[in-house]
Amino acid sequence: MKGTFKKIVELAAREGPKTLILAPAGNPELCEVLSQAEKANLIRPVLIGKAARIKEMVRQTSLSRMEYEIIDESDDLASLTRALHMLRDGTGNILMQGNIDQSLFADIVFDKDAGLLRRATASFISLYELHRRDRLIMVTDTFINDSPSLSQKQDIVENALSLTDMLGINAPKVAALAAIEQINPNIPSTLDAAILSKMSQRRQFGNAVIEGPIDIDCALSRSAAARKGVDSVVTGNVDIYLVPDIEAGYSLSQLLIFIGRMAMAGVVMGTTSPVILDLPYTTRASKFVEIALAVVTCG
Repeated sequence: MKGTFKKIVELAAREGPKTLILAPAGNPELCEVLSQAEKANLIRPVLIGKAARIKEMVRQTSLSRMEYEIIDESDDLASLTRALHMLRDGTGNILMQGNIDQSLFADIVFDKDAGLLRRATASFISLYELHRRDRLIMVTDTFINDSPSLSQKQDIVENALSLTDMLGINAPKVAALAAIEQINPNIPSTLDAAILSKMSQRRQFGNAVIEGPIDIDCALSRSAAARKGVDSVVTGNVDIYLVPDIEAGYSLSQLLIFIGRMAMAGVVMGTTSPVILDLPYTTRASKFVEIALAVVTCG
């Protein structure tokens, strides 16, 4: 997947500015990121929460010198509910998680009736830069779905393909990861991967090519794949790594960040509006890219 985070920011600058809602607002670090994004003409920030506290917080950040709006709400739940209403009526474009418990935020935002779900399954996509090859890779789902079923994995793939389409990537290559590259009825992930691969052959994912089951070394190396008898255009040239479950996804994501020292930016897909999660391992620079990514996915 050719591209860099810088190119995503450049693309977002042509698409913006979009109205980004931070709910509930209360983190000065996020205000600094919003200030940077507003200055780059990516967003118009709207901060929802207790107005007096927000004004005091903003006064101590760079956002105080930028254009922004504050909406007064009594508590965290009311702030998030107000944000969802704004996203539904079109007065807001992007939701950024503020100072609210992760589980509560997810329960509300991904509620099937009152939340922002566009398809049956929302998923989190982590993007990484491969500097030596001037390209991006995606890993999904790395945060939301614990043990996705086959139908949920289909949604997760389609969510990722929606993002590649928005980034102008044609015929993306997907590695459906499993512990081994052979189909084993005792390892459910190999069965799911094989079915998704066959669906790809039948063009159920358009121009995307899915190979699976495939293990990490085959996905990364054509020579390793050849040694194991795997012949596929996907090997050594993967755009999207589809993980079998949350344990694999979250662990792989953290390994790439903390051991691989790779920068990560993520976005939730499968929702009616882009959602930016407040993950503890996301740096300020990565959060800025996440805002740009959300702007691009607004369409």
